[in-house]
Amino acid sequence: MLPRAGATHRAEIPVVSVGVGSVPVMSTVRPLRPVRADAVPHPVGRPVQLSLDDLGTPLSDVTFVVVDLETTGGTPADCAITEIGAVKVRGGEVLGEFQTLVDPGGPVPPFIQVLTGITTTMLIGAPPIEQVLPSFLEFSRGAVLVAHNAPFDIGFLKAAAARTGHAWQGNHVVDTVRLARRVVTRDEAPNHKLSTLAGLFHATVTPNHRALSDARATVDVLHALLSRLAPLGVTHLEDLATATDPVPQDVRRKRTLADGLPDSPGVYLFRGPGDEVLYVGTSTTSLRQRVRSYFTSAEKRTRMIEMVRVAHRVDPIPCATPLEARIRELRLIAAHSPRYNRRSRFPERMPWVRLTSEPYPRLSVVREVKDEDGATYIGPFPSASTAQLAVEALHESFPIRQCTRRLPLVALAGSSACVLAELGRCGAPCTGHQSAPDYSAVVDRVRHAMLADAAPVVEAHADRIAWLAAQERFEEAATVRDRLGGFLRGAARAQRFAPLAACPELVAARRCDDGGWEIVLVRYGRLAGTARVDRRTDPRPTIATLQSTGEQVEPAVAPATAAHPEETDLILAWLEKPGVRLVAVDVPWAYPVRSAQALGDPAAAVATVVRPRLATDEDGRVVQLVPASDGAPGERELDIAEARPVTLDLDDARVIPLSARPPRTA
Repeated sequence: MLPRAGATHRAEIPVVSVGVGSVPVMSTVRPLRPVRADAVPHPVGRPVQLSLDDLGTPLSDVTFVVVDLETTGGTPADCAITEIGAVKVRGGEVLGEFQTLVDPGGPVPPFIQVLTGITTTMLIGAPPIEQVLPSFLEFSRGAVLVAHNAPFDIGFLKAAAARTGHAWQGNHVVDTVRLARRVVTRDEAPNHKLSTLAGLFHATVTPNHRALSDARATVDVLHALLSRLAPLGVTHLEDLATATDPVPQDVRRKRTLADGLPDSPGVYLFRGPGDEVLYVGTSTTSLRQRVRSYFTSAEKRTRMIEMVRVAHRVDPIPCATPLEARIRELRLIAAHSPRYNRRSRFPERMPWVRLTSEPYPRLSVVREVKDEDGATYIGPFPSASTAQLAVEALHESFPIRQCTRRLPLVALAGSSACVLAELGRCGAPCTGHQSAPDYSAVVDRVRHAMLADAAPVVEAHADRIAWLAAQERFEEAATVRDRLGGFLRGAARAQRFAPLAACPELVAARRCDDGGWEIVLVRYGRLAGTARVDRRTDPRPTIATLQSTGEQVEPAVAPATAAHPEETDLILAWLEKPGVRLVAVDVPWAYPVRSAQALGDPAAAVATVVRPRLATDEDGRVVQLVPASDGAPGERELDIAEARPVTLDLDDARVIPLSARPPRTA
């Protein structure tokens, strides 16, 4: 049996040998994934023959796109691009060029016209940046961007991408100004301007403040700088970062810890001199490249540099899928509590808000979900203070008692009510003033708000926020908003967890970029197995094997799942990605229509619940709040999956009843 939610899972995690000692992992199926020679870590202390790939990417194999922009001014916030020029090179050979004028949407300042020769008249009929940028992004896709004073050019390109709704590709960027400062002395050149460096290195093109000419000149400058850096050991792409920002020698010497690591997704463990786990991290693409980054100038965190100095080795755990890697990371952090990890070290400490099962229930903050008849929970919350905000939100919305003592079913003679009863915030069941049936009706409303319809809580806080804002008491209004937000986040998390917590088995699949399938097996909200299938292979045998060999999971007490909350969050985020298909699900998956999950953040919730009853004047300004309807909240549910168990065929998306599924193998 797994422990209940909130308790540590360390003793129950399956243990398998992966060549790095025993570490907690999940059942994993990789039947159609070829085994790499470097997928198993080398034994500690034994010499290993490294491949050329372990050294990094040679600069001669790197595709550079050297780019230069002309603009209407110096800042992307209030200026625009007028010309883009770029040259694509690899191994000293020009592969292509890109040049276009760009309509900035306004006149070119006279000073810029004199400097660049680009006039407002020249730009008439030029395409706007909305049309130009997609072509440039495609031209530079997968390449290393190079610019002279890169923050200027790349800053304008990023701003244009954000303004036009295009995702920035995250290309590696090289700044020739920073490279020049490393290898060109003041004796050789008075400054590091492009024109000065072009003259120093006898560039074949003279820069003239036109984008393509300047980009061509920058190509010659780049090649000259790289030839000077080569004797200093800068021969690979990974070395360029350290060339402009030197790394301490003791940290640089540790880069051999990355030698021999696999070039695949997975988890890595930095171990100290006593074999203790110092840090657990993950890479969704390449373990070798991710670990190598710790020994370059890209790593700026002081505690990580300190960790690298202490580390003696790195243990890799290759994974079939990125989701598996992230979840392995969470489980390993929970199992080892590494001192250099800051997140997820103590997931069992996450608090919940409980509506107790006493004769006269009350609200409390607890660290564990227990199997109590009649108790209701929402959460988990990131902190006890956030959980307390949720309690306060419910107290503000309903006259439920706030005292902490357990009340008998029959009030004791001579009992006196507290001040909350005098203020109308409590019905005083402790004195017998409020009968048990009347108090139960209040409790039912609280329970309904926690599990189904959060609108009464939103309405109570929206009225308060509106009144405080009208009085210009904005700080108090913000406090009320934060209280509402705390409740909505906890209730939404519980409502999202509940369907998975009640689901004995769910299988989902998602197409990979290479056309294959990433398959995930989830049981009671816990990842029980994962697999990767080649695009030319029928995935159904792999799914059947995964269902037969996946981890056996016992349910926790709902709404808690059988996994730590962050693991379930990762699974839900993956399931909600575009393109994910439900292959098999044992029970319906649904959320209440007016749940906290559906209402969203506090601002959206207030707009959804309150806007229909806002009165406005002829100019559209809000003048008063119309009293809310006394109608009972709806009981409808919004289906997320089919209302009966189904299996989705991956080939033609046909829906097949579970009864038609092939039987599981023993």
